[in-house]
Amino acid sequence: MIRHIVMWKFREGTEAQRDEFLTKLRALYGVIPQLRSCEVARSIGEGNYDAVLVSEFDSMEDLASYKADPRHVAVSALCKSIRIDRVAVDYEC
Repeated sequence: MIRHIVMWKFREGTEAQRDEFLTKLRALYGVIPQLRSCEVARSIGEGNYDAVLVSEFDSMEDLASYKADPRHVAVSALCKSIRIDRVAVDYEC
């Protein structure tokens, strides 16, 4: 099992787009078959990253398929238009 964790910081003034992005990201669960689990949350702390994705895949190949899926690509494009920073880590669990 592969756990894929991503965190983002978003530009000020993009709250509506951020909420749209997070909603669309959550909606990928149950639609893209390689996505085995998915948790999307906004930070409640100050001075941290603004949101996080914790997701799981059976393999790195499944993660690559998820990333290349046109539905994910569209959601990712929205994120790229409003983010100022992104960090990610993938590991076996």
